[in-house]
Amino acid sequence: MKELQNDRFIRACLRQDVDRTPVWMMRQAGRYLPEYRATRAKAGGFLKLCKTPELACEVTMQPIERFNIDAAILFSDILVIPEAMGMELTFGAGEGPKFPSPLQSHADVEKLPIPDPEDKLGYVMGAVRTICSALDNRIPLIGFAGSPWTLATYMVEGGGSKNFSKVKGMAFTQPKTMHLLLEKLADSVAIYLNAQIANGVRAVQIFDTWGGILSTSDYKEFSLNYMQRIVQQLDRDYEGNKIPVILYSKGGMGWLESIADTGCDVVGLDWSIDIDQARERIGHKVALQGNMDPGMLYASPERIRAEVKDILRRFGHHNGHVFNLGHGITPDVPVENAAAFFKAVQEESAQWHQK
Repeated sequence: MKELQNDRFIRACLRQDVDRTPVWMMRQAGRYLPEYRATRAKAGGFLKLCKTPELACEVTMQPIERFNIDAAILFSDILVIPEAMGMELTFGAGEGPKFPSPLQSHADVEKLPIPDPEDKLGYVMGAVRTICSALDNRIPLIGFAGSPWTLATYMVEGGGSKNFSKVKGMAFTQPKTMHLLLEKLADSVAIYLNAQIANGVRAVQIFDTWGGILSTSDYKEFSLNYMQRIVQQLDRDYEGNKIPVILYSKGGMGWLESIADTGCDVVGLDWSIDIDQARERIGHKVALQGNMDPGMLYASPERIRAEVKDILRRFGHHNGHVFNLGHGITPDVPVENAAAFFKAVQEESAQWHQK
């Protein structure tokens, strides 16, 4: 791996000195960009877009060319792993993901293989290599995967859910089945992320979108334990480069100390906690990523800047902050508001890193 021209994202993840706070945005390659919508239409569908390395590279690079961003994130989807395990996955027009034959029994789970990422997910690795070539070491590429619990919710529910009755029902009435599923998913995710690292990503993030639907004890049993199992298997020092690991549990701000204890480098924050409180609780252990409310991007550029300034002030004169939203940017945010967000972080953060 060659030296990065802009490594402030990596340095911040490792709580090292930076000249300003690095910034990227979850879902920064997405539907709020007209060029993304054009590329998706050209692809003929979301999965086709994910599975065509050249097009996945194109949409990954679109926000990089528009904005001054400190990291790119691989364009893909968390549900490519269940599909690689043999489950049929569909994305209908205007609909979310669907698994027409969801998991129901122990036998269903036993049949699931742990996929070879260079085979069943070779298109993702092709996208990683293509994107890294396009980036040409300008900024790092972030790889990612869904947490085992979050993947399991889709695989058991058959898609999105309002009350998660099926996946919770399996966890509470068939715990051996659920734990077998989570073990397989954890090992699959670890192998998958290590393959992304081997192909060029410089950091990885685990998205635990649905960990927050669990109680404290159930979160630790069914979600956190398996994220820790992944962290312990990852290649954290690849070819002499430190590979930061980010854990993001939406709705998990009550468990920050436990998340930090997994051994990750960065804890991603949603917007339900003030960042100064989070830093007081765990900032001596890990870096923090976040945490502006994505809804703030509907405000005026002046209001967006004021919010950015407040978050920077709350974090203070410390290393270890990666500025981001508390969740992904929504599709109908005006592009100029996204631009105002990036610009505000770039212009307002340097003062907090002066010696």
